[in-house]
Amino acid sequence: MKNIYLLLCLFLSVFSFGQSQTEYTLIDNQISKIPNNSSYSTKGIANYINSHFKTDNDKIRAIFYWTASNISYDMDNRPTSNSRESSENKIKNILKTRKGVCSDYTEIFNDLANKVGIKAVIVSGYTKQNGAIDTISHAWCAAKINNRWYLFDPTWGSGFVNNGRFSKKIDNSYFKVSPSQSIASHIPFDYLWQFLNYPITNQEFYEGKTQINKSKKYFDFESEIAKYESLSEIDKLYDSAERIEKNGVENKLILERLKNKDKNISYLHQKTNVEKLNRIANDCNQAVNLLNDFINYRNKQFSPTLPDNEIISMIETPKQKLVKCQNALYNVGYVGNENSSSLASLKKSVNNALAQTEEHFIFVQNYLNKSNMDRRGMFTKTTWY
Repeated sequence: MKNIYLLLCLFLSVFSFGQSQTEYTLIDNQISKIPNNSSYSTKGIANYINSHFKTDNDKIRAIFYWTASNISYDMDNRPTSNSRESSENKIKNILKTRKGVCSDYTEIFNDLANKVGIKAVIVSGYTKQNGAIDTISHAWCAAKINNRWYLFDPTWGSGFVNNGRFSKKIDNSYFKVSPSQSIASHIPFDYLWQFLNYPITNQEFYEGKTQINKSKKYFDFESEIAKYESLSEIDKLYDSAERIEKNGVENKLILERLKNKDKNISYLHQKTNVEKLNRIANDCNQAVNLLNDFINYRNKQFSPTLPDNEIISMIETPKQKLVKCQNALYNVGYVGNENSSSLASLKKSVNNALAQTEEHFIFVQNYLNKSNMDRRGMFTKTTWY
């Protein structure tokens, strides 16, 4: 999926934070002492955090501070993305260059949180700065601390951009923010990730009406998250797309996210169909092998002698399998242009194999209806399929 990244700029803080700087000092100083040889993999960083911090509160602070203080915003690559790059390779490259955009900050934060045993997710949406809606999308994180969800924006918390240059300055107002506060400036595309029992709409976000409104229908986001997590990958896309559309398509960012959902749904359908095609191909090969076993037996003039029911079974079984494969091939669905020729070729092969199977099936029926003397005169050599 194509990602659109946040262009940082000067802004007024709208997040608030519940701890003073002095409460962070010991944690920040300790995570700053991490050895270099431990900081080039999230596993090494997570092991250091687990060794030096005991509570989830301390661990999540260490994660936020390390990410925000060690990753610099990549001004050169902000318009680009590599959606096909694996998460593992992406993280490896970020830790090597110590540069990234919002999705890179969140990738590091999220991976570290999960590695130290904290439930965390990456949230995609758009933002508001100085009362103005940003024209490009953004990504931030959420983590569950002591059974409560909080929001974290390690990108905005790492510094700011002025006159096209990034300046690093830790901003704690984007650390451990309550959902009711974060919604003033950060709205997810999918309202599931607002973590609010009375989610706000995109129109309300535009209008600045982000206060809790209990006259709305109650939304049990905890149970809905649990339901969402139990779904298959494709059903998650359908489920999320429905909520995104329901919350109002107020701008092109939301529309693009819906289009991306549709593209991913199409991709997963195609992927599923290709996997189905491969299974059908394996079944076809098994059927052809059984057909060749029968042809070999026929070439040996049905020697050694088998009971009639076993002989008819030897040709009925591959016939049934090939008929099943034929039906499946015509219902497999779209497999992409790159696989269409393979699908057509397999259909042709199965049709030819079925035609040959039918000839052998008729031969066996005739054979079984004859006397033993007449049966011996029926054999001629035949070829393998």
